[in-house]
Amino acid sequence: MKKHILLLLLLVSGLSTLVFSQDNLGKLTLEQSVETALENNLNLKRAEMNLISSEANLMEAKGQMLPSFSMGASSGFRWGRSINPVTNDFESRRIGNVNISGNSSLPIYSGGRVQNSIKQSKLNVEVNRLNVEKSRNDITLNTINLFINVAFSMEQLNIAQSQLKTSADQLERTKSLVKAGALPRADQLDLEAQRATNELEVINSQNNLRIAKLNLSQSLQLPFDDNFGIIIPEVGVEGLEIGTVGVAEVYSIAEGRLPEIQAAALAVKSAEYGVKIAKGSFAPSLSLSANVFSNYVDQSTFMTPDPLLQQFENNLSQSANIGLSIPVFSNFRNKASLQRARVQKRLSEIQEIEAKNLLRQDIESAYTSAYAAEQSYKSSLIRVEALGESFRMAKQRFEVGAINAVDFQVAQNNLFNAEADLVTAKYQYVFSVKVLDFYLGNPLTL
Repeated sequence: MKKHILLLLLLVSGLSTLVFSQDNLGKLTLEQSVETALENNLNLKRAEMNLISSEANLMEAKGQMLPSFSMGASSGFRWGRSINPVTNDFESRRIGNVNISGNSSLPIYSGGRVQNSIKQSKLNVEVNRLNVEKSRNDITLNTINLFINVAFSMEQLNIAQSQLKTSADQLERTKSLVKAGALPRADQLDLEAQRATNELEVINSQNNLRIAKLNLSQSLQLPFDDNFGIIIPEVGVEGLEIGTVGVAEVYSIAEGRLPEIQAAALAVKSAEYGVKIAKGSFAPSLSLSANVFSNYVDQSTFMTPDPLLQQFENNLSQSANIGLSIPVFSNFRNKASLQRARVQKRLSEIQEIEAKNLLRQDIESAYTSAYAAEQSYKSSLIRVEALGESFRMAKQRFEVGAINAVDFQVAQNNLFNAEADLVTAKYQYVFSVKVLDFYLGNPLTL
C-alpha cells in the first residue's frame, strides 16, 4: 500500500506551486526525478528490448505465410573415373564443373499453426507493450516513494530544529534567571538535558534525511553528494474528501484501465493460441516446392567444350512438387508439447486471478487507509492546536516561576510529538485520497 499512497505525484508535475531561488539551484523537482529514473532504469530498458524482440517474432510469424526462396552455386574438379554430369558417360580425366540452383517452398496447410502463431505473436507484442507501461508505472511509483521520503524527512528535520531552538532560547533565559537567583540551578540542568535530547533528535533527523537522499540518488543512478536535494511542492488538504464511491466501483474502474490487468488477460488468450498451435502438430501438413538447376563442365564432350552460357541453357532443369507429411509417431514430442501448452494456459489463468486479487486488495487497503488518514489528520490538527496553546501557557508560567523545568519539558515534548504526528497524518491523508483518484482515473491536483 505504501507505494500506492505515493502514486499521485507521477501525474502532478503541474499540481503545485514551486518557489525557485538560489537555494533551489541544482535541486530536483518531482518531475525531473521521475524523468531521470525512467531514463536511467535498466529494468525499463529490458522491458523495451523484450517488446522489440516480440515485434521481431511477429514479423517472423507473418513471414511463414510467404514463399521462401534461396539460391546457391558451387564449383569444383573431379579426377579419375567418374560420370560426366553433361554426357553421363564414364570418363577418366579431370572434369571441372559449375553448378547453380534456385529453390522455393510454400506451406499450403499446417494444421493452422502458421495462422495461430501470427495471432499469438500479435498478442505477445501487446502484452510486452503493456509490460513496458507497467514497468514505467512501477519505476515512477518507486521514485515518488523515495522522493516523498526525502520531503517527509526534511519536514521532520525542520520540526526538530524548531524544538532545539526553543530549548536553546529557554535555556539561555533560564541561565540568566539562575545567575540572578530567581530560579534554582536544577531548572537549568533540566533544560540542558532537554537541549541535549533535542540536539540528538536533530542529529537523528539529519541522518534520516541523508539516508533518504541517498536512496533516491541511487534509484536515479546518480552519484551521491551532500549537495543533492529536492524541491518540495506545496501540499494542501483543502478540498480533499474520500467521496461516496465504494470499493467495488473503484475496482471496476481500475480493472479496465491498469496495464497489468490487461496484460494478464491477454496472456491467457496468447496461451490459448499456444494450445491450438500444439494441437496443429497432430494434423497433416501440405507444402508446395519448386527447384531450378543447371550446370557447366569444362569437358562436356570429347571435342571443344561448349560455351558457358550455352551449357547453362542446355542443361537447365526445373521441378515442382507437392509434399504431404502425416505425423504418425513423433516419440511423444507432439503430445508433450500439447501438455506443456495446456499447463501454460492454466498458469496464465492463475496469474490473471492473482493480478486481480492483488488489485482488489490494494484498493481495499487504499480505501481503508484514506478513511483512517482523514480521521487521524483531523484529530492531529485539533491536538496540535490544543497542545500549542498549552505549551504557550506553560512557557509563560515557567518564565514567571509558576512551574518547574520538568513540567515545561513535558509540555514542549507533547507539542513536538503532536507536530510530528500531524506531518505524518497530513501526508498520509493527502496521498491516500489521491491514490483513490488514480484508480478512478481522475485528474490529480493538489
